[in-house]
Amino acid sequence: KIFKGLCQGGLWGCFDEFNRITLPVLSVVAQQVLAIQNAKKQGLEVFQFPGDPQNVTLQPVCAFFITMNPGYAGRTELPENLKALFRSCAMIRPDMKL
Repeated sequence: KIFKGLCQGGLWGCFDEFNRITLPVLSVVAQQVLAIQNAKKQGLEVFQFPGDPQNVTLQPVCAFFITMNPGYAGRTELPENLKALFRSCAMIRPDMKL
């Protein structure tokens, strides 16, 4: 329902500590993100999520971002099919002594 709302409202969403989500849920999320990205690439105004017959209106300005803290206890590695759907960037604390 969150992704439907983002798509229909043309909103941006940021999902913090995304790698704390369990693998079965991440699998569903990967399918939904792929469906949204494919619909945006095709310029569709309406699309459907896999396995859901309900039409979803797509505002092409919608976007979603994730944050992760790898290496901490309780964190899972993202599946490759989900990693491929996001661009990564690293953030570090600057060395103020330089």
